[in-house]
Amino acid sequence: MLLIISINLSAEMSFHLTMDTSEYINDFLYFVTRPGGDRGEGALLYCSGVNLSRFLPITKGRHRAMSNPAMRGLQLVNLGVREMALSAGATPKAVRGGDRGAEIAHTEGIWYKETLLIEDAPASFHSEIIAYCVPELLRKIDRALMLGAALPDKLLEPRELQVFISHVQQVRSGFPLRRPPD
Repeated sequence: MLLIISINLSAEMSFHLTMDTSEYINDFLYFVTRPGGDRGEGALLYCSGVNLSRFLPITKGRHRAMSNPAMRGLQLVNLGVREMALSAGATPKAVRGGDRGAEIAHTEGIWYKETLLIEDAPASFHSEIIAYCVPELLRKIDRALMLGAALPDKLLEPRELQVFISHVQQVRSGFPLRRPPD
C-alpha cells in the first residue's frame, strides 16, 4: 500500500508525506526526511534548516546571527531527533559537508541547516520526526525569547505556520496588527 499526501502551497511551501518521505517546507524553516539511498535498508536522511534572516525581526536584533534563538532551537531539536533515533534502536550520524540528496531549494536569506543520516530507522520514524520537530522548534524559540506566545497546539500546515510566525513578527516589531489572511 502506497500512501501519498501532498499539498503544494507554492514554490517555497509544501507538506508532502509518502511511506518513506516527509517534507515540511516554508519560508522560515524546513524539515525533510528521505530514504538514505545506497546507505542500506532502513537508512534515512534527515535534513533541517531555519532562515535566520526571517527570524531576526522576532529577536529584535539582540542576538547575533550565530547566536540566533532559531539556530540554537534547531540545534536542540536535532539533539531531540538523535535521542528519538537512539530510543528506537536506530543510529544517528552527522553528515559533514551536506549531501546532494538532501539539498532543499531555499528562499532568500541566511539559512542555518543540518543533515543527519539515521541508520536502521523504523518504518514510521520519518513521520514522527516532522510531528516532533515543528512544534518543538516553536517551543524552543518561544522559551529562548520569553515571548509567551500562544503557540498552536497541533501541527499546522506550512502556510498556516508561516502566517502564524509572520503575525508574531508583527507583534514583536511593533507594527500594527492586522488579521492574518485566510
